[in-house]
Amino acid sequence: MQFIKDEYINREYSWLLFNKRVLMQAADENVPVLERCKFFSIFCSNLDEFYMVRVGSLVNQNSVSPKTRENKTKLTASEQLSGIFAETKKLCAFADKVFDTLRRDCKASGIKQIRGKLTDGQKDELKKYFQASVLPFLSPMVLDAKHPLMRFENAHVYLILRLERGGREMIGVMPAPAKVKPVYVFSGKKTGFITLEDILREMGHLAFAGYKCLSRALVRVTRNADFETDEADCDSEYDYDFAKYLKEKIEMRSSFDAVRLETAGAEEYETEFLLKNLGIKGKQCFTHAYPLDCKYLGKLGDFLPEEEAAALKYTPFRPKGYRESDGSVLARVLRKDLFLSYPYDSFGTLVRLLEECAENRDVASIKITIYRLDNRSRIVDALKRASENGIDVTVVIELCARFDEENNLYYAHVLKEAGCTIFYGVGNYKVHSKIVSIVLNRGGEVKYITHLGTGNYNEVTSRLYTDLNVITADDRIGRDGAAFFRNLAIGNIEQDYEKLLIAPHSLKSGLEKYIDREIEKAKRGEKAAIYAKMNSLTDLEMIDRFVKASQAGVCVQLVVRGICCLLPGLADKTENIRVISIVGRFLEHSRIYCFGADGQDVFISSADLMTRNTDKRVEIATPVLDPDIKAEIFGKLKTMLADNVKACELRCDGEYYPVQAAEGEKRINSQEDPL
Repeated sequence: MQFIKDEYINREYSWLLFNKRVLMQAADENVPVLERCKFFSIFCSNLDEFYMVRVGSLVNQNSVSPKTRENKTKLTASEQLSGIFAETKKLCAFADKVFDTLRRDCKASGIKQIRGKLTDGQKDELKKYFQASVLPFLSPMVLDAKHPLMRFENAHVYLILRLERGGREMIGVMPAPAKVKPVYVFSGKKTGFITLEDILREMGHLAFAGYKCLSRALVRVTRNADFETDEADCDSEYDYDFAKYLKEKIEMRSSFDAVRLETAGAEEYETEFLLKNLGIKGKQCFTHAYPLDCKYLGKLGDFLPEEEAAALKYTPFRPKGYRESDGSVLARVLRKDLFLSYPYDSFGTLVRLLEECAENRDVASIKITIYRLDNRSRIVDALKRASENGIDVTVVIELCARFDEENNLYYAHVLKEAGCTIFYGVGNYKVHSKIVSIVLNRGGEVKYITHLGTGNYNEVTSRLYTDLNVITADDRIGRDGAAFFRNLAIGNIEQDYEKLLIAPHSLKSGLEKYIDREIEKAKRGEKAAIYAKMNSLTDLEMIDRFVKASQAGVCVQLVVRGICCLLPGLADKTENIRVISIVGRFLEHSRIYCFGADGQDVFISSADLMTRNTDKRVEIATPVLDPDIKAEIFGKLKTMLADNVKACELRCDGEYYPVQAAEGEKRINSQEDPL
């Protein structure tokens, strides 16, 4: 499958390469072993979501519009699917080897996972545990005319057996019980543990009394979870309840068609039976030597004393909090813009600002966009308190944040009950922007406090993701922020703003003007450069603009963590473009767009350069006006581009290669030393 064409890389192939870089962290012996286990678990969950969403979307496209070709490498959905399945088999073969090494290194560190060969004593102990604590929760079923094929729930592990009784062969099926803990630790000192999957494989046949077990295997089905939330057909209904519509859609997910079958130990008979009944092809079936459900890997430290487990993890990281001696956050921001870089700075500073505003009589209104929240959100508590104190609180909450829909539905109800004004966005555009607009009335004088960030208002992810935030009292930004919320409320997305670039109307065109400025500088023989950081780069128009800049002699340096559809290093096309990806302890999540060799103009944004962000979502890019903050952000970006520990460079063959320090060169890990 040709996933590369001219200066373009296929989006799905690029994503698979990204997940391979995640898996490489699990294989890296310089990473603490328990952290490597987490990376392996993340690799698996990433692949699950990729199949549920991206593969699901391609399956949908193939059934509706099979001749449509994507706009870069010109592949049809069917061609992309065939390539994805082939590349996944290679990736899973690599994962088998990584897991085997990881299990060995865990054992050397005192964490022994027992698979396969059990001692007689272990068999006896496990049988007693199975009969007392597992068997009561099992729901075995033998498939026949009265018990047709059961529906395999999405991403759930099942034991499937080939059984024989009275000369007849049949199939037995049994789901792994959700109420049983995922691992069992054998008694005695450091004797090891066994997963629930392997317990079922060893003992599950005991649930089928009276049958002879001929073979057994573990299986797991991934289902299409991609659905459209286009409410255009309901625009004429004044009282249409979009929240109710979305809830119905969420409930449908478990009934969508299968897109992948994973097996462990399945023979041809069981595999063919499942493929036929699931309606999928053999190329969609993947056999693993590693467990089908790897979530338990993130909790292996629980099996060791606290001190021993700590030695096998990253050194605990504590973000820098706002000190009491610094006084009021609100007063501080009114004097000078405040910069927060997560996870190095505490999310609590923003929470404290909102808590202060909730109790401040000068605060007339607080407006906020919400995309993803923590399950125990202090942001929500502060907003509720502000509303209870008579402050006008407006919350634009995005119900279509994939896999967070239920959480957002819940918080929409909670905030509405507290008296906040709630609405769900505008038209068919997801509101993905990260903005808080605070308006103060100080003796008849209007003052603004505006927060603009690159990441969600989520306390948990602020400790795991790298994100940038500016809190400013600049009147120009403040007026734009207030106008932004007014326009959202009336469905106006085609508004120009004094400082803010807002998608889908002005963000892409605004950034293109800065790229064109650098092109003109290069043509005049002046020093010209573009530095940018994002999660993904897929927007064809932006890619072509970068290519044009490269051809004009502009130095283009990009940090793209995940998908990158631009192939650098091609003579006469992209030879002036460098692309690196950083995958490390923290998830790189900030979006930065800098123009000028010395960082003359710096923007932070909620938007990646993906078509879905630039054309189909409400996003914000804000200029950084404070010179000190601008210099700090530009410095951070230059440090990332100098990373020679966690960075991989994309080359013109379409592969990523680790960036390594030359002999005698200082090792730079941009996540450990961001400046």
